[in-house]
Amino acid sequence: MILPDARLQLALDLIGVLVFAVSGGLVAVKKQLDLFGVLVLALVAGLGGGVLRDLLIGVVPPTGVTDWRLVAAGALGGLLTFLWHPAFGRISRLVKVLDAAGLGAFCVSGALTALALGMPDLTCVIVGTLSAIGGGMLRDVLAREVPEVLTRELYAVPALLGATLVVVAHELHVLRWWVALAAAVLVFGLRMTAVLLDLNAPRPLRTQPPGTIEP
Repeated sequence: MILPDARLQLALDLIGVLVFAVSGGLVAVKKQLDLFGVLVLALVAGLGGGVLRDLLIGVVPPTGVTDWRLVAAGALGGLLTFLWHPAFGRISRLVKVLDAAGLGAFCVSGALTALALGMPDLTCVIVGTLSAIGGGMLRDVLAREVPEVLTRELYAVPALLGATLVVVAHELHVLRWWVALAAAVLVFGLRMTAVLLDLNAPRPLRTQPPGTIEP
């Protein structure tokens, strides 16, 4: 293991799965899906990033479908959302807060997993980033929405930065449990700052539709 205490990586995985599962469940409730639909969207959101990570680095079958603790965390997130969504719904930004927490947990966990398998640094950064954004993208696609990562406030950039920090710390031989945790907290903070301040990546300049005469 890259970190001396394997419990930190498990904790990051469980936190990421649970919070993404709740966010997926909330989206399902918003779409008025039934219990089965809520659980499916919760599990896809919670486990999707980890499954994508494992497929990219050649871990088959993926941990997300073999580790009962991760599956249980995803199912728990869906059930909690189904039962208490009126209380969750009163917090208007809850989905974004949960997304930010999952983003931080999964980008660090994904990078650590790739590092533990001896993957090249660039691969570790890419795997960490895709681990963080994969579940949310699958959730939005199944809910028939344009993935948030493509349309709204800075989303992938904080995850990319968090994964990069983990890899750099490893190369400098300063990677400790508190460094990994600090990277996850930093990603959470950057994502929430982007939400609160409506910070976006650069977008193309507006163009007139063909045949339109500019005023």
